[in-house]
Amino acid sequence: MKVSLETGSLAELKAEIIVLPIFFQEDAVKVLTKEPGLDKKLGKAMLAAMKTMVAEEFSGKFGQQLWLPCYETGNLKKLCLFGMGKESDLSANCYRKVGAHLARKLGTLPAKTAAKKNLLSMHLILRGAKVGNEFALEAVVEGLILGSFSFSRYKTQKDESKHPEPFYKRVALSVSGDLSKHKLDQAVKKAVSMGTSTNLARELVAEPPSEMTPSRLAQEAKKIAAKADLEVKIMTPGQIEKLGMGALLGVARGAKEEARLITLKYTAPRSKRTIGLIGKGITFDSGGLSLKPAQSMEHMKYDMSGAAACLAAMQIIGELKPKVSVLMVVAATENMPGDNALHPGDVLKSMNGKTIEVNNTDAEGRLILADAITYAIKEGVTEVIDIATLTGAVVTALGRVAAGIMGSQSLVDAVIESGKGCGEKFWQLPLFDEYKEGLRSDIADLKNAGSRGEAGSSSAGMFIKEFTENLPWAHLDVAGVSWLEREKDEWNKGGTGFGARTLSSYVLSQS
Repeated sequence: MKVSLETGSLAELKAEIIVLPIFFQEDAVKVLTKEPGLDKKLGKAMLAAMKTMVAEEFSGKFGQQLWLPCYETGNLKKLCLFGMGKESDLSANCYRKVGAHLARKLGTLPAKTAAKKNLLSMHLILRGAKVGNEFALEAVVEGLILGSFSFSRYKTQKDESKHPEPFYKRVALSVSGDLSKHKLDQAVKKAVSMGTSTNLARELVAEPPSEMTPSRLAQEAKKIAAKADLEVKIMTPGQIEKLGMGALLGVARGAKEEARLITLKYTAPRSKRTIGLIGKGITFDSGGLSLKPAQSMEHMKYDMSGAAACLAAMQIIGELKPKVSVLMVVAATENMPGDNALHPGDVLKSMNGKTIEVNNTDAEGRLILADAITYAIKEGVTEVIDIATLTGAVVTALGRVAAGIMGSQSLVDAVIESGKGCGEKFWQLPLFDEYKEGLRSDIADLKNAGSRGEAGSSSAGMFIKEFTENLPWAHLDVAGVSWLEREKDEWNKGGTGFGARTLSSYVLSQS
């Protein structure tokens, strides 16, 4: 994306579109006349017509858009008034949504209007003292990229009116506001990394499960490692068995596709800490012999969303180079009811030596996370964050609005704070000692699923806690927010890539 800083008069702008943020109940005409040169560029007749239209159609509520055609004003074709809501509520997240809305609105333009050889020029006036202009710009660019996402690889009939490239690659964005060239470059670099990597996670989830197998996921990890200069290690079933990962191999028993243990590592110079990012990589979840009903199985290719978020986060980390080391571990397998599938009642021995009675083969995610966390600890991580589409219970509790989070309080607080800056919401769930009672087994150290229908998310979290060796730990249950049935603001329909930006933002905030 081409982004530049405009310091001259707005009357001299050559942009085809000007976007002006307007706050709730703000006089848009007065705002325009305060912008040097813009009132002259539009002319008295245009301002008068706009005043009438604003009075009738536009109040500045967030998300409102008023597109005004401009005549006899040189290159300028349209002026967009974008409602920002109350100025007291303004945040960078608002600007992220602005970018996404603009991408969806302008991305529908015919290919010839925004051809690659003739970039669509758009100018945004950054406003709002509450949000630093560099953060506003970062959010807008990120939103433009997120709002440009689409996945049509398997469509045989292409819409000829649509451009083959995403919108953000076809726009030349200029901005005006109190912003230095250095801050602009930093903001754009971070936004492009965050946005494109999140879209990568979305692509991984969008692929059919027959394509996005554990071995294919491993190949994608190798591509990321090569691009972002990361260390990569891929382990096959024989190597996994030598490590003693009985829980991961137990889940993998029913699948014809081989399991993989995938690791990516970023090593920061002189870092004394290594953050562990652990992702659930169930590339398709049938439920195993505890078979899911058909409707619940329909979108179960998204059960590797935690892994996709971790891979995307590692790409961001490799590109932006934080001051702390990071080890990513993804346990990848299918959960299938094959002829060698795990039975309810089987006992597995995990990598850390604990035995697990399996009373529900559809509670498989916590099993593979247990071995992945143990491996990360043995490799020397100093804290652990795991992310997984783990329980239907969290969807019941929080819907598609927020992810569940639990674990060590200071780490939980830090992850929640990182999520706020990314527009990713979390709600803390409890880990009361009483939840461990439901995990007691008569024949093994613990069961993999607690009391039926009771505190499902917290019980799952309590199970994972048994493998964290008292390290600082946060568990992110993203089952509700990793798949949406409709697009809204910067969120797309289908796999959302939720968590990639929060994880990387947390890592980037550490020193």
